[in-house]
Amino acid sequence: MPPKIVVAQHAAHRDDIGDLVTRRPLPGPGVEQVDPFLFLNHHGPQTYPPNNRGLPFGPHPHRGFETVTFILAGALAHRDSAGHESVIRAGGVQWMTAGSGLVHAEVSPEPFLRQGGPLEILQLWVNLPARLKMTRPRYIGLQAEQIPALTCDEDRVTVHLISGAWGGRTGPVPSLTGVFMSTIALAKGGRAGFGSLAGRSVFLYIVRGEVKVNGVSAAAEHLVELDPAGDTLELEAGGDALLVFGHADPIGEPVVAHGPFVMNTRQEIVEAISDYQAGLFDHGDAR
Repeated sequence: MPPKIVVAQHAAHRDDIGDLVTRRPLPGPGVEQVDPFLFLNHHGPQTYPPNNRGLPFGPHPHRGFETVTFILAGALAHRDSAGHESVIRAGGVQWMTAGSGLVHAEVSPEPFLRQGGPLEILQLWVNLPARLKMTRPRYIGLQAEQIPALTCDEDRVTVHLISGAWGGRTGPVPSLTGVFMSTIALAKGGRAGFGSLAGRSVFLYIVRGEVKVNGVSAAAEHLVELDPAGDTLELEAGGDALLVFGHADPIGEPVVAHGPFVMNTRQEIVEAISDYQAGLFDHGDAR
């Protein structure tokens, strides 16, 4: 089967939030979205001192999409208006379906505020089709030990399988739209291959290290854009590397975004703002 062709590589641009080091490859100057993948913030890596203020993401609303949050170092406390609450540690993942409307906070837990330490977190926004934008909100928090770690190539590659199927296993998150999502750790020289990607949008972000993607070198803090037509993907690490790798069927619908809301029309954005201001997100049950 033909390999996917590397169309472009998009560097993450620096856009700090207060004292939180932040880089953003998507959206960027050369790419608006990789349908249905809309947005990625890469926070850190950095080290916080003792008695710090922690993450600045107090209560805020969302509607119309999902957030997938990768905690690479440190810890993240989640609380939302539907009653979900957790503290996820390094290696874990949070998958939140905002759906019809949710207010949540993503902050540093008390021990981190007191003691400080290393922090690195990525958050990816995944769009929902019109038929699911008003679905009931949900939240899944997974610690590292709850995520299957599948090895190949003489243990030089570890695929942390979050959703979808690979290597005879299925990830613990049941995606509403058939999204495959993983992180992949590769040691120098490690190789891994993936197939059945024809027509799928691939999300591939190099967190650290250097990797050849179907023979093309890609550096750290770059989003690799691939054509939708090819079927296979071959990864080979030039040194120790970490990637976020996902793929999904494109939605192919209009995207109208306004701050924390992602809908299909401007009128739906107006309705989202109105519903939030009316307190209809307070229990995760808007409309």
